[in-house]
Amino acid sequence: MSKILIIDDDADICLLLKKFLEKKGYEVATAKNGKQGEEIFKETFFDVILCDLKLPDYSGIEMLQKIKIIHPKSLVIIITGYGDVKLAVDAFKKGASDYVTKPLYPDEILLTIKNVLQKAHSAEQGVPVKNTTSPAPQTNTWEYIVGESPQAKTVYKNIQLIAPTDLSVIISGETGTGKEYVARAIHQLSKRSAKPFVAIDCGSLTKDLASSELFGHIKGAFTGAIQDKKGSFELANGGTLFLDEIGNLSYENQVKLLRVLQERKVRAVGGSKDVPIDVRVIVATNDNLKQSIMAGSFREDIYHRLNEFKIELSPLRERPDDIHTFAKLFIQNANKVLGKSVDNLEEKALSILKKYQWYGNLRELKNVMQRAVLLSADRLITRDHLPQELFLPVTEEEELQVAEQSGQPLPLKEVVEQAEKQAILFALTYHAFNKSKTAEALRVDRKTLYNKLKQYNIEP
Repeated sequence: MSKILIIDDDADICLLLKKFLEKKGYEVATAKNGKQGEEIFKETFFDVILCDLKLPDYSGIEMLQKIKIIHPKSLVIIITGYGDVKLAVDAFKKGASDYVTKPLYPDEILLTIKNVLQKAHSAEQGVPVKNTTSPAPQTNTWEYIVGESPQAKTVYKNIQLIAPTDLSVIISGETGTGKEYVARAIHQLSKRSAKPFVAIDCGSLTKDLASSELFGHIKGAFTGAIQDKKGSFELANGGTLFLDEIGNLSYENQVKLLRVLQERKVRAVGGSKDVPIDVRVIVATNDNLKQSIMAGSFREDIYHRLNEFKIELSPLRERPDDIHTFAKLFIQNANKVLGKSVDNLEEKALSILKKYQWYGNLRELKNVMQRAVLLSADRLITRDHLPQELFLPVTEEEELQVAEQSGQPLPLKEVVEQAEKQAILFALTYHAFNKSKTAEALRVDRKTLYNKLKQYNIEP
């Protein structure tokens, strides 16, 4: 039975999720603020911790860092309003496993919990990826598909070029651009495809834990080492090891990694015996590693050892032609897990998706499509199934930029209305679309709020 901790200052959310998840067989505890949550997880290990991004005493990022120090293996899901997706995406760099946006839907929470637990279990066990000879594998939720944009087609050509070799690869790109998809595609199209694909998130590992996870340890090597453990290199033997967020690996562990790459041998923490390994290494980063080298936080020798081939992924906002392709993929995957039969998106909904900035890239699109499938009562996703924030008008700053570029001044009334609408939408999102709390925060009565909602065509 997996243990779950919910940290949120909204008592109703805690109670609702606690009852729902307990009925699904989980053991659930709740905390109303960060301090109480910290007291609880210091005493008990939780498999999954759901933590609100905005707590009365701590931010969700601060809580994430505290959790990872005390229990590095706890999986953290950030709860956020849609207006704070940028911050939630930043949490991935610090070790979060996923995020969910308000308003919360129990079925979506359950699905997210199952997904992070399954992914963590597969990574720990080194579960092999199913072998396939298809040019664009369509085997599971981690499948790689070829987009329609020139950038996507170039990436896939590079995948086909590099896959048959044993060269190490660096995959660079923003958080959520699909770096693990690409790594798995390289593995699936390689001669190692029948062997394990093991993925490790270096961003979520402390220095000591990273050594154990990568190289293994022997019984008694440190406090808590109650039995021998194989590291990821041994688990991936014969196959592929994917190291995500390689830039977060400590300097000490970079030295150890370099030794393994050079000698093709691994030594467990506390051990005295070298074990030969045959592993292809693929790494990913959203950092500029050359800048990290100049700053002294990343070794130049290991960079050149890993950089035998490089693949750069463009953010989703720069390749809108790919949005429909991936949206359909995520709809199909959501159908399978939710037992739905949604076919596609209406044109208005697709147009909205193509205009949005997608700060979280493919990961954010996946979450939006999953929720849309959950909310859809028929076979088509419409505008009404998408988060309100996706079809906001451009910000004031962007409006002014457009006006300057066109040589036309922006009417003051439009600037005021734009700011007012943004404030209302932010308040709605922050208060999970509770109109009473929103009106109170904006210091207007409910009638005035309803009139403004109607005026700006906001339908929460």
